[in-house]
Amino acid sequence: MERLQVLICAGTGCTSSNSLVIGERLEEMLAKYELTKEVKIIRTGCFGLCQKGPIMAVYPDKVFYGHVDVDSVEEIVKEHFIKGRRVERLLVTDIDYATQEKIFDIDKINFYKKQERIVLRNCGVINPEDINEYIARDGYQGLAKALSEMTPREVIDEILKSGLRGRGGGGFPTGKKWEFAYNQTSDEKYVICNADEGDPGAFMDRSVLEGDPHAVLEAMAIAGYAIGGNHGYIYVRAEYPIAVRRIELAIAQAKELGLLGDNILGTDFCFDIEIRLGAGAFVCGEETALIASIEGKRGMPSPRPPFPAVRGVWGKPTIINNVETLANIAQIIYKGADWFSSIGTERSKGTKVFALGGKVVNTGLVEVPMGTTLREIIYEIGGGCPNGKQFKAVQTGGPSGGCLTEKDLDVEIDFDTLVARGSMMGSGGMIVMDEDNCMVDVARFYMDFIVDESCGKCSPCRIGTKRLLEMLTDICEGRGTPELLAEMEALCYKVKDASLCGLGQTATNPILSTLKQFPEEYKAHVEDKSCPAGVCKKLMKFEIDPDLCKKCSLCAKNCPVDAISGVVGKEPFKIDQDKCIKCGTCVNNCRFGAIIRK
Repeated sequence: MERLQVLICAGTGCTSSNSLVIGERLEEMLAKYELTKEVKIIRTGCFGLCQKGPIMAVYPDKVFYGHVDVDSVEEIVKEHFIKGRRVERLLVTDIDYATQEKIFDIDKINFYKKQERIVLRNCGVINPEDINEYIARDGYQGLAKALSEMTPREVIDEILKSGLRGRGGGGFPTGKKWEFAYNQTSDEKYVICNADEGDPGAFMDRSVLEGDPHAVLEAMAIAGYAIGGNHGYIYVRAEYPIAVRRIELAIAQAKELGLLGDNILGTDFCFDIEIRLGAGAFVCGEETALIASIEGKRGMPSPRPPFPAVRGVWGKPTIINNVETLANIAQIIYKGADWFSSIGTERSKGTKVFALGGKVVNTGLVEVPMGTTLREIIYEIGGGCPNGKQFKAVQTGGPSGGCLTEKDLDVEIDFDTLVARGSMMGSGGMIVMDEDNCMVDVARFYMDFIVDESCGKCSPCRIGTKRLLEMLTDICEGRGTPELLAEMEALCYKVKDASLCGLGQTATNPILSTLKQFPEEYKAHVEDKSCPAGVCKKLMKFEIDPDLCKKCSLCAKNCPVDAISGVVGKEPFKIDQDKCIKCGTCVNNCRFGAIIRK
């Protein structure tokens, strides 16, 4: 019997669904059936297909089990490992769009077929807590090549030639940022990994740190060599405990093998890395606020220039790149700039990782070449909206981005096309919405987030976003007017133009994009005092059709606030609109379709 490799996801998502307990149960079953020598368990990072978690993959069989629970483990061992029969009910399968045949092979299912994994190449493949597994997949080869074959200037030229742009937001060329720091004269320079991932629904950086921490460490060491720095910081949220633990372990392992610390790989180059824990402030994703936090100050942005590459942490030249940007570096140096620049579009090279969430069948992490269309991501990879619902919009770039609609589905995604369409790449959050989403409420959700996360340093953001939230609340609760709409739009541009940092400058994008893309929904809220999607409760109304009512009292018995009255078998029931809390319980319990939402 060929030895089986059983990969179990040990990322945050699957861990929260008992994947660690599943692993322990598997160890027990392997011991019980005397299979410990025939089957090896590997706890990995995120596989990407989070919707199917907890996930277990079996190689070389290329069998993918989803929604595995503790009670299923013994069945898998007995049926698959002993008898050689796949457990059909747990298999993650798919349909080939061309032939309509059923697909069992992990590599061929639609979720993975169109992906090209550079950043995520080791996630779900290796044990992130074993440096030897990273080394076995060309790990630290990029660092070795840089130190033994390239000058610092040549490293920077290679990154410039690759066309890599920052994956954290604005898409600034990574090589240029490094070049600015390289050109500064200083006794010390710093490299910072920005792992302060704060966009709602975004978890790309966390998954890379959990699934492939050495890729970030190797990249930071290469960056330090390139700019002439000897010290790095990883600024990561304290609410990412698994990522923090694996980074700590990875740093210790790299030091033990001489890949971090003094005289790396026998050269004169020395580089060390420290972890700095953030408290989860969204504004600390902004470079100058992050630097202030590392220095022990309150995380608040400062005017630029000077830029961090000139005057950063402790007043020294500093380069700051996010996790995804850094995860590309070692592969670019090892395989060459031409390899990387052959992927993507003319102005946006390489791949992009998206956290695909919301109203989509296959939620999870997706890495595709730049230039892939939204339709390919949402429908071919994501499987479209569940339950046959109609796609309505997709929010890219988180609170800083904007909504794209059906007419944008065939646009090739890159930095520039998204901006031209009124959105942005951002860090890579991609939230899909269907016909049941109210776009006014979506704008209110993001503005509520921004108000909470604003540092309060500048009045346009501190006061302006709060006023915008009040306006959106008035519209959602039936107090909106055409004049209020015009005032709100004008205020959006003032906040955008006058705010100090990127948080305030992009805070109004969700409002402006929904105003542009869905004016009819705002009009319905303001003029008709109705919410077409039925989301805004203050604008909803439930009524019982007396001709359809069977006088059974099920609606009244289940109403949590006693807002429904009538006489069983004698007269139709009615809803007291003053008492009704618009929870919809009556609709769910009526068997005759007599209750109508207006």
